Amino acid sequence: DAGVHSKAWYAATCDRKTAEDALYRLNKDGSFLIRKSSGQDSRQPYTLVVFYNRRVYNIPIRFIESTRQYALGREKNGEERFDSVAEIVENHQHTSLVLIDSQNNTKDSTKLKHIVRVS
Repeated sequence: DAGVHSKAWYAATCDRKTAEDALYRLNKDGSFLIRKSSGQDSRQPYTLVVFYNRRVYNIPIRFIESTRQYALGREKNGEERFDSVAEIVENHQHTSLVLIDSQNNTKDSTKLKHIVRVS
């Protein structure tokens, strides 16, 4: 268990479109939720969905089998690893999260500030 099931920010059965719509409705920088990833892949079980600057970012959360830890985005050298998804959220409520827009090749950063509940 990644420590997600009892959390307010975990939208278990929420799909990508529902998650994005909820964040656009709130329209607050730093609003976020975590949903199950669309593809049923054990190496990428969850997606962190973040709203910033009128955009929604879907950031994959990877599960690293060898260390039983979690990391954000694509694998990179020196990446931060966490023992649970909850730790990722707690960390980025205090430390800025880098948001990479691959289409426009821009970088932004925000903290996770507003929990979005999907009803």
